[in-house]
Amino acid sequence: MLKHLIAGIQRGLGLHRPGRSLLILPDDVFLVSFPKSGNTWTRFLLANLRFPDQPANWANIDRLVPDPTGTAKRDFDRMPRPRIIKSHECFDPRYPRVIYIVRDPRDVVLSQYHYHRKIRRIEDDSPIEKFVTRFLAGETCPHGSWGQNIGTWLSASEGDPRFLLLRYEDLVADTARELQKVVVFLHLSSGPLEIAAAVEQSSADRMRELEKKQTNQNGLMKGSRKDLSFVRAAGSGGWRSELPTPLAARIEAAWGTLMRHLGYELSTQSSLVARDCGSLEIFSSTRR
Repeated sequence: MLKHLIAGIQRGLGLHRPGRSLLILPDDVFLVSFPKSGNTWTRFLLANLRFPDQPANWANIDRLVPDPTGTAKRDFDRMPRPRIIKSHECFDPRYPRVIYIVRDPRDVVLSQYHYHRKIRRIEDDSPIEKFVTRFLAGETCPHGSWGQNIGTWLSASEGDPRFLLLRYEDLVADTARELQKVVVFLHLSSGPLEIAAAVEQSSADRMRELEKKQTNQNGLMKGSRKDLSFVRAAGSGGWRSELPTPLAARIEAAWGTLMRHLGYELSTQSSLVARDCGSLEIFSSTRR
């Protein structure tokens, strides 16, 4: 009874987290990715670009580029429009405009593995082989597998002018160039100087420094291990030295066709014949 009373009061004051019940506005922009694909870094980039007078940090990022599962409805109601909103969901036809960040799944699985260590979901000696099996089955997060998540968006939205696809690897290689694509997509007036400032304010070094001071001020890290950083290498291609070859081959065998479509080079010949467990078949069927 008391629990329901408290929930009712919170809802009345707008302190609840709206989740999928969020009222989506026609000019909303959703920043979407499969978890651990660069969404947080891109949130910092967009926040620093859009709100240069309020430098993004771990304490305010959920207010500047909010997450419906972690930000109070009251904060959504106070946001200037158009709102930029974080999401990890599979395709949702309600989203008016979408910026989708995709990352090489061989790097994603490593990033997820170390994040799960940080938030104490797995032990340090938990076998990476077991984690890759769960990753391929879509069991490491509540948003499907990597192939299912990106497959649903590409099948429904690729080529749509309301959909902008960015590769994490391209953001790493030339952040200013990729951010300029976002400026055009969002019809912002930001010029080279503003873009350069946003890139500098969102550097991995600055995010790590802020992390040390604000670990418990963000839901992604609250209560997590302090000896492991949320912002790790902040690069691409780490799988080549960190992921055992047989495990990379399993990921390529599952999603090889989709990976090649996205420009990711496969490391094993056996992966040229890919077999996806669901989403790849959906993705491929739209191109037959």
